[in-house]
Amino acid sequence: MTDTLTPAEAPVVETSDSPRQLKRSIGVVGGTLLTLSCVTPASTLFVVVPDLFGSLGTATALTIAIGSLLCVAVAFCYSELGTLVPSAGGEYAMVSTLAGRLAGWLVFVLSLLVVMVVPPVIAMGTADYLAPIVHLDPALTGAGVMLLATLAGLLDLRANAWITGIFLVLEVIAAAVVAVLGFAHAERGPASLVSLEVAGADGRTDTVTALLVVSGLAIALFITQGFSTAVYLSEELESPRRNVARTVLATLALSTVIILVPVVALTLGASDVAELTGGDLSAMVTAWSNSAVGTFVSLCVALAIVNAGIVMVIQNSRVLFASARDKAWPRPVNGVLSRLGRFGSPWVATLAVGVPGAALCFVDLDTLYGVTGVSVTGMYLLVAVAALLARRGSHRHTSAWRMPLWPAVPVLLIVVLGYILTRQEPEHLLWTGGITAVATLYWALYLRPRRATRWLVTLPEDARD
Repeated sequence: MTDTLTPAEAPVVETSDSPRQLKRSIGVVGGTLLTLSCVTPASTLFVVVPDLFGSLGTATALTIAIGSLLCVAVAFCYSELGTLVPSAGGEYAMVSTLAGRLAGWLVFVLSLLVVMVVPPVIAMGTADYLAPIVHLDPALTGAGVMLLATLAGLLDLRANAWITGIFLVLEVIAAAVVAVLGFAHAERGPASLVSLEVAGADGRTDTVTALLVVSGLAIALFITQGFSTAVYLSEELESPRRNVARTVLATLALSTVIILVPVVALTLGASDVAELTGGDLSAMVTAWSNSAVGTFVSLCVALAIVNAGIVMVIQNSRVLFASARDKAWPRPVNGVLSRLGRFGSPWVATLAVGVPGAALCFVDLDTLYGVTGVSVTGMYLLVAVAALLARRGSHRHTSAWRMPLWPAVPVLLIVVLGYILTRQEPEHLLWTGGITAVATLYWALYLRPRRATRWLVTLPEDARD
């Protein structure tokens, strides 16, 4: 228990093999482009949202809106902790520093689950949106996207900001086209957004219960969770004490608008509840316009998926690099994963997340969507606990962005997220719980007995007071 609630001790630095630091090369604009690309609004809209339409129908927009409001509180926690502990380790560095090493280790495992599973799952959707031009095997296409993203991840971060920025423009255009067409072909009024209807299996219209909305909040949180990438990039942001909070909050605001507005338009524009529940968004766009517009939107979505793959590989490699720098693994593994290439990127860590991601495209990962939702919710809960502890001791006087309405915001988050977890599918809870249990064993048998030399969260020298 003391390992969980006691802040991590000052690290014992092994200077003989200390890795180089990541270089600061991007500002708020570049950071926002990269972070917003990780939210990947278009691919989220066309890949994840249809699943919500299938279970929540007209309640989808309401559920995403509630999830976005919760994410404002989560963003406040990330902004304060990200400026207090600006590390490429992201959540685990923040939680380890403020809530103890074991809590930080569990957050690391949960975040690794999210960032390792989501990219290949999304990448396999590329083939569906290239279908208007060429028919490809989903697994092979997904693997190709992951390898392409890995090669891009080896480049300088500033170059990647421009690459993802260009793709992001196309994403926003595609989302805007969907929104305009949906509103122009509206079949029902705004009251339908709170009508809570979904098409039943027998052709009847069923009512969406409050418990179903609460259950769907785990996926709704996942839809906009990419804003946390700003924290992973904090070591490469110029003036992180100021720019991390700006990037987190700006990204959340933009992503909410880009995703929620088209969802509202789709809800109003669907010919009936059955069409909306079916979730075939490409068919709806084509019906509202013509095949050329439908093809354009599909290609934009395909590019959005490639864009998301690039940013997710960048993010994941920073997490793995930071874990090696903080000595989470045996010494030889730490030495390899913490190497930096000629462009200043952690090239071994990039390959370590990109190549297995390509291999995962040949595995059936659909059932892991639920595990991802549970992992995101659990990760946010532990971040909220850390935010509740962020103003005790020496941290009270550390220069950092401070959230409004503290401690009410983290306390409310802890209660709400805890309740959301209790409403998830038992199978998903068991999978996530089992992985967490194995991680706890690794902590107990390897990391804790070597606490003086392993799992030592460090900060860049220029980020210390």
